Amino acid sequence: MSALPLWTRIGNFYKRNAARYVFKRPLLVRTPQPLVSFTFDDFPRTALVGAKILETYGVAGTFFVSLGLLGKDSPSGPICTAEDLRALRQRGHELGCHTYSHCHSWDTSPVDFELSILQNRKALREIIADAEFRSLSYPKSEPRPHTKRLTSRHFSCCRAGGQTLNSGTIDLNQLSAFFIEQSKGCFQPIRDLIDRNREERGWLIFATHDVCPNSSRFGSTPEFFTQVVQYSLESGARILPMIQALDSMRDIN
Repeated sequence: MSALPLWTRIGNFYKRNAARYVFKRPLLVRTPQPLVSFTFDDFPRTALVGAKILETYGVAGTFFVSLGLLGKDSPSGPICTAEDLRALRQRGHELGCHTYSHCHSWDTSPVDFELSILQNRKALREIIADAEFRSLSYPKSEPRPHTKRLTSRHFSCCRAGGQTLNSGTIDLNQLSAFFIEQSKGCFQPIRDLIDRNREERGWLIFATHDVCPNSSRFGSTPEFFTQVVQYSLESGARILPMIQALDSMRDIN
């Protein structure tokens, strides 16, 4: 039984779920093969190890960056540099928005959250003139309902958490993701979810932060991450960055 007071648990449940029922942008998942996307929040420099692992298998991922944090330290290790962004994009990976200031998606006012999105867009164009963010990952928590509404103006899709896959009719304004580190090194829950994704021909979005041997509590070891990539491919899934996965479904729909 949870040690948290009842009202705290009710409040946490509300924050996790309040936006899921409103301001939806529905899309029916129709794909001949299951889809898997690998995403990295904050884009610490060690996430480049994850990029190289994906490239070993001829696939790419989505890296969500808060450009106000470039080169700074974080709980997941040093954040990427501008040159990392240029190099990663040239290698076929997708850059996604994580707000300029890594705003808390619930505690930040919706207006300030949107301003941080616009600031991040401007900063990206100063680094890579022809680049744009088409996807967003909500930092730190699920969004407020009004934040979700404002954010949806700027992106083709937005990713949250939820520890599940996307199948049937999904909400492009609040896609679900499975954070690899929450399996605590146990592969079975991930195997089960990949198997379910194969059966439902859904879209499974994995998320993590750093990828290194001594990973933070927000990250994954290279060996464990490789295991997830390998089993995803063995399931018959296409591994695509988020926008490529979305575009492939829209071509069918």
